[in-house]
Amino acid sequence: MKISWKSSLMLFTAAFIWGTAFVAQRVGMDYLGPLSFNGARFLMGSLVLLPVICFNRGKAKKEDKKTGNLRTTALGGICCGMALCAAALLQQYGILYTTVGKAGFITTLYIILVPFFGIFLRKRIPGRVWAGAAIAAFGMYLLCMSESFSLSRGDILVLLCAILFSVHILIIDHFSPRVDGVELSCIQFLTAGIIGSCLALVFEKPDMRDFVRGIVPLAYAGILSSGVAYTLQVLGQKNTDPTIASLILSLESTVSVLAGWAILGQKMTGRELLGCAVVFCAVILVQLPGRKGSSDV
Repeated sequence: MKISWKSSLMLFTAAFIWGTAFVAQRVGMDYLGPLSFNGARFLMGSLVLLPVICFNRGKAKKEDKKTGNLRTTALGGICCGMALCAAALLQQYGILYTTVGKAGFITTLYIILVPFFGIFLRKRIPGRVWAGAAIAAFGMYLLCMSESFSLSRGDILVLLCAILFSVHILIIDHFSPRVDGVELSCIQFLTAGIIGSCLALVFEKPDMRDFVRGIVPLAYAGILSSGVAYTLQVLGQKNTDPTIASLILSLESTVSVLAGWAILGQKMTGRELLGCAVVFCAVILVQLPGRKGSSDV
């Protein structure tokens, strides 16, 4: 099982940005439709990374280093972008028809789905990771599910989103060790942005004035949540098992609740605080070193 504290820090930073960006996503929906908002934010995220790519390529050329297989990078970026676009759109639409608590809990089901899908990819999952996934899921229940559980239209959309986010994590796990992480991230944003924007022109017909009015939440979601956080995810997964990565990234929901309490003054119940503690314990559990001689992947 691959564990790197530097990579774990990158993944946690991504989760922190996504958690705090949840407010920006909700506010942005006051100005733009889901397709328009996601299309614009992902295009913005790809543009932000272009200077970084030019700098890295110039540095590599100067030092006479290889910059990676462009064909593999393009293929990986397109595959990641398609999965990301579909997952993000389902999440945006789902939030319109379900509560934030349910959406948060159902989305984080990918912490269970990633190791489950890993079985079909012949990945051997240690027992402590399964235990950590179960504990984290219980923590998410305590944190997010204050009402009775029943599946609505929005719940189903968010559940499909969780499945696609699991696929997205596994696609990144396949391509990120073989290509430049920043270039892969840029192409995935460009792909997701183009798809989302084309769909927006057909189904939403956005007005340029709407983008101007919603520029603040759009910029936060585009530059930080997309350009920075998703790139940190790609770089962080280079040396991290996808199951552990999914558990760290699931802290997004915990951070979103804590951000609401710290920034917006929203009070947290004892049950919600307990849920936060349980999730953090689960993440620590899966990052503890295994016993010598164990056959972790």
